[in-house]
Amino acid sequence: MGKILLAVLGIGKGTWGHVARLISEEEWDKIILISNEWGKENFAPAKECDWIIVNNRAGFEIIKDEIKKQLPDGELAVSLISGSGKEHMAVLAALKAKKSKYETVILTGEGTKYY
Repeated sequence: MGKILLAVLGIGKGTWGHVARLISEEEWDKIILISNEWGKENFAPAKECDWIIVNNRAGFEIIKDEIKKQLPDGELAVSLISGSGKEHMAVLAALKAKKSKYETVILTGEGTKYY
């Protein structure tokens, strides 16, 4: 599989624009958004996305395990620009537990950057 975007979409709408631009400005073979039901109902991505729905009030292990069981195989581009520290830590722990290959991705004034 080619480029897979894995992005956290938090409840603060202030960072949704960044995620929306990342979705629309890059070519992705698959897009996976991690959010809660409210985020899924209120965010309108420009392209088809798969969702990993988590309860951000649940315990860390529950969130991590939910993310881990739905992570795809392949190399991932991970965006943590949106969301909470708890969600970010759960993503990182799930990636490590599954031994996923990933790099972080962010939009800058000079375009998309991967780290």
